[in-house]
Amino acid sequence: MKIAVGSDHGGFALKEAVKKHLEAKGIEVEDFGCYSTESVDYAVYGAKVAHCVADGKADYGVLVCSTGIGISMAANKVKGIRAALCSNTHAAEMTRRHNNANVLCLGGLVTEEKTALEIVDTFLKFDFEGGRHQRRIDQIADIENGRL
Repeated sequence: MKIAVGSDHGGFALKEAVKKHLEAKGIEVEDFGCYSTESVDYAVYGAKVAHCVADGKADYGVLVCSTGIGISMAANKVKGIRAALCSNTHAAEMTRRHNNANVLCLGGLVTEEKTALEIVDTFLKFDFEGGRHQRRIDQIADIENGRL
């Protein structure tokens, strides 16, 4: 498994903790930045990770900004990306099982590290259930393609 990670300055510390956590589990991580707490624009890093996942170069992405909101909005502009901002493990489980999310977004200034790592583990643990949920994923693709 390969995970692409990225953040802005507000999410830098949590991104680094997530990266270390994943690597300790033997998971390959590609870090698209940022690489410090110097102010940067979240959209740039959201796009880099989202394109990596959409292009099939990583299985999933994890993005972090101060709240997780802006970076999730940016990532969701990339065709094929279903980025979900999760603040608890239940949301992480359900977004994988029902929404087939491929990018997890976290808020570096609103989510404690311990909770965030539990959310990451939960996100990676569950698979998409398909079935009735596939119809809804297809509808999301229809929106992306201007058919809905």
